Amino acid sequence: MDPNASSFDGICQSFRWQIPKSFNIAAAVCDRHRDVSDRSALFCETASGKTGQYTFEDLYRLSNKLANVLISMGVAPRDRIAILLPQRIETGLCHLAAWKIGAISLPLSVLFGTDALRYRLEDSGAKVVIGATEGLEKIQSLRDELPELDTIIDCDDEKSGFWPLLDRAAKGFETASTLADDPAIVIYTSGTTGPPKGAMLAHRCLLGNLTGFEMSQNFFPRQDDLMWTPADWAWTGGLLDGLIPAWFYGCPVLGYDGGRFDPEKACDLMARHRVRNAFIPPTALKMLRQVGDIRGHGVQLRSVMSAGESLGAQIYEWAEEALGIQINEMWGQTEFNYIVGNCSTIMPVKPGSMGKSYPGHRVEPLDDKGNVLADGEIGELCALRDDPVMFLGYWKRDQATRDKFIGPWWSTGDVGYRDSDGYLWFVGRKDDVISSAGHRIGPGEIEDCMLKHPAVVQAAAVGAPDELRGEIVKAFIVLASGAEPSDALAQSIQDMVRGDLAAYEYPREIEFVSELPMTTTGKVRRIELREREIARKRKS
Repeated sequence: MDPNASSFDGICQSFRWQIPKSFNIAAAVCDRHRDVSDRSALFCETASGKTGQYTFEDLYRLSNKLANVLISMGVAPRDRIAILLPQRIETGLCHLAAWKIGAISLPLSVLFGTDALRYRLEDSGAKVVIGATEGLEKIQSLRDELPELDTIIDCDDEKSGFWPLLDRAAKGFETASTLADDPAIVIYTSGTTGPPKGAMLAHRCLLGNLTGFEMSQNFFPRQDDLMWTPADWAWTGGLLDGLIPAWFYGCPVLGYDGGRFDPEKACDLMARHRVRNAFIPPTALKMLRQVGDIRGHGVQLRSVMSAGESLGAQIYEWAEEALGIQINEMWGQTEFNYIVGNCSTIMPVKPGSMGKSYPGHRVEPLDDKGNVLADGEIGELCALRDDPVMFLGYWKRDQATRDKFIGPWWSTGDVGYRDSDGYLWFVGRKDDVISSAGHRIGPGEIEDCMLKHPAVVQAAAVGAPDELRGEIVKAFIVLASGAEPSDALAQSIQDMVRGDLAAYEYPREIEFVSELPMTTTGKVRRIELREREIARKRKS
């Protein structure tokens, strides 16, 4: 898109998609840049200070080798390759190799516990898992329960693991000529009921991401742009809002494998590597605010996108003063990413607003009959289905996919309105998904996990307001006969959820109750619990 365009609305009106019939993400983000041998693609750093630098030619050569390794192990097109890694070079190579074969990459967070991993690997039928030693220990304990899992590759095994396999592999490989509509990625996303569902993203989804990526990063790319995000590359935010679109434009990315977000370390990283562009979730921005004089640390950001929950006016004001820029908020979901947001270089930013539909996308508030509402009227925010970024469907769940559409519109479950200037405003969630520090968390998985505890007879999980994270998981628990409420018992339940699911999913607050509010059909009224929490926090 033209950075010299006169208006945001003008760009949207003139924009038309041109999606080719055949398209492969690996060919677009790796192969076509290989001839510029000195073009940097990735700078890697670990918490211990170990560093690495890779060019696009390196990506091409190494991903070809890995594709040959996987082919020799029997991997075929549409097989699922699970990737259990943090921000490392191997993570990018695994995705590229999977796409080159025509296979499907399955990113998994290193924060997942055994229950979460078992479910995703079993449901997807993953054939290969590639990970680091620490994460693979969890997989090894599940091996007998995963009959379709043929191969485990350890990136830390220096004798027979990832790198020794690549050393012995041929470097020539012809990338598969996939269709734009062929599946490329499955990312599991949590809903309010039932287990997590695998959202299938097509190769074309990358192209559908690009208008939002360009504009949320203030007309990316420009000279000396370098992208970084603290978001996990196992999620849509880290992978498709940071790493992969930057590579599409032949721009370098910084990857940091350092565990929990540390604002002082983040400033140091951004300064030393001269990061110009970033996707920083709201929770991380709030933590950065405590650093003080960020530009005094040497940070010189050109653009920042944030997503996951609404930013308050205070964060906008802080960013303008501390960073010298306006943050561009963005909105989307795993199923249709990067479709609404801001671009501060060409449109006024309204603090608290989601922004406008990016070029090539359309999001509107609808009533219960599927009619587009007038300005100011509150309804469910829905996205037009005819869009290259729209997902293919849920893995092995055709009915669940069909249930999410209202005619030509995708039902997001989020409620909001459009103002007279065309800006969209988020009001709340139609469903019960918890939004905490950029993670969308389904209560069902947490409740099922808590019910495994011998002292728990009933459990409900809701989002409770939290200044830092937007929301935290709060659990309401009815104890079994003979069990007594105590801090030790609460800690025991928290530890179990943290170990079996993920660190960000455990209930940070637990309230023991005598009963849960129920509907006439026996369902827990989470909305009543959530409203109770909102009222309590307002009083405190």
